[in-house]
Amino acid sequence: MARLPRLTLPGQPHHVIQRGNNRQDIFVDRQDREMLLSLIGEHAARLQVALHAYVLMDNHFHLLATPATETGLPQWMQAVGRRYVRYFNDRHGRSGTLWEGRYRSTLIQTDRYFLACMAYIDLNPVRAGMVADARDFPWSSHGHYAGLRSDKVITPHAMYWSLGNTPFAREAAYSELVHAGVSQADVQLLTESTLRGWAAGDAGFVQGLQATTDRRLVKGRPGRRPRAENT
Repeated sequence: MARLPRLTLPGQPHHVIQRGNNRQDIFVDRQDREMLLSLIGEHAARLQVALHAYVLMDNHFHLLATPATETGLPQWMQAVGRRYVRYFNDRHGRSGTLWEGRYRSTLIQTDRYFLACMAYIDLNPVRAGMVADARDFPWSSHGHYAGLRSDKVITPHAMYWSLGNTPFAREAAYSELVHAGVSQADVQLLTESTLRGWAAGDAGFVQGLQATTDRRLVKGRPGRRPRAENT
């Protein structure tokens, strides 16, 4: 089946996944992770992309971000990907590709899935058995939102600010949200929608997006464009 072209909309949160080729590790040590995070922050600022959440796993990474322009997200991912591969190959004496093709992304319905997507990203290391608690993983944005450290690359979204009137209240509310976990149904939806390029939202959200594009936004039968109200 042909891969759907990505749909990027300014002002809309996007969940992004980039994997290593053949699921190989994309980091050797701490310096590699610091370099990728530095590149993510540098190019996000340059291209007007607000980074809300991230996690750097061993062989892939997740981002939750809102671009200010239609071209900001793809230009951001292209710049980060190219710069990091050049750095990684030079440092580790290798050549060739590092990524498993192009990045995957999806649009996220803000009021329904934004906070769930943040928690989903934070809990990746827990689901992978790397740590017992999201607070114990140093390479995600969870520490910033849980009040453990200040992360300069992060731009909190309005949905996070809505969790409380003080920093302590927001940190406590978000920590409790992550502790409660993400339902298996939401994990499956957020994973599949991102890998397949479907919009992550309810029928009304998808229907509104579908009015802006001829591109299919939901899973459907091969060769047929699905109706948004059937999602």
